[in-house]
Amino acid sequence: MKKILLLLPAILAFSLSAHAKLNVVATLPDFGSLAREIGGDKINLVVLAKPTEDPHFVDARPSFVVSLRNADVLIDGGAELELGWLPPLLQNARNAKIEVGKPGRVQASQGIRLMNVPTNVTRAAGDVHALGNPHFTADPIIAKAIAQHIAQSFAATDPPNAAFYDGNYKKFEGAINAKLQEWGAAMLPFKDQHVVAYHDSWPYFGHRFGINIDIFLEPKPGIPPSPSHLTEVIAQMKAQHVKAVIVEPYHDRRIAEKVASATGAKVVEFSQFPGGIPGTDSYVKLIDALVKRLAEALK
Repeated sequence: MKKILLLLPAILAFSLSAHAKLNVVATLPDFGSLAREIGGDKINLVVLAKPTEDPHFVDARPSFVVSLRNADVLIDGGAELELGWLPPLLQNARNAKIEVGKPGRVQASQGIRLMNVPTNVTRAAGDVHALGNPHFTADPIIAKAIAQHIAQSFAATDPPNAAFYDGNYKKFEGAINAKLQEWGAAMLPFKDQHVVAYHDSWPYFGHRFGINIDIFLEPKPGIPPSPSHLTEVIAQMKAQHVKAVIVEPYHDRRIAEKVASATGAKVVEFSQFPGGIPGTDSYVKLIDALVKRLAEALK
């Protein structure tokens, strides 16, 4: 009986470890969506930012520190998009498992060639990211690479379920590959057309699908639109026969509608994040919606 009692704690500990889920924290909803694809029911997932929230200015809460302190894996962008709010949270969390370079830290920009890398960074240029444009997840090819990094991290952190994570990555990869031709065909008739966006969030999406999303309602990144700048945008849109203005949930839609009304363009609600617009609770559904909405506006 004594031997059995002595063995009970070890048995219980083994049982708990065998059934324990990975505690995963994603800074942004796009990373969270990819983590969910890979981790399935083997992870507990906390996503810090809301899908309708500006990722530059997330309202950090004390609960975020608790989540980070308990995390086995942290997925962040690694390209300074979360620079204004993530570092102090990590400092307070003091979790060695999710430090840069550890298996429990996934920096999504790893191995990605970032676009729009500035030659020099000054405050006069607005909210410019020194490492390059950090809104890269909207390119499905890049999303596959991020998903693979996530699967590798999960496997390294939770070896008994490595085959499960790898299998889910292969399913996700297959789903993206199956859709790429469809998405490309839908956008092909509009190749090289110009599109206006409120903020420079879409160079990777534009590059992937052959659209020039290169006119912005913001005069500089993060600087609110001024009347004089909007007058210039309207003139440029008329000259180039621009048909669409992209606006995200946290931008001022009234400004986009004013510009669209003056030019005959359509306002297109876009989101970088699954869940940011209706019917987009997965990454594939998000890209489906973006392609469909933009193609409809550009007809």
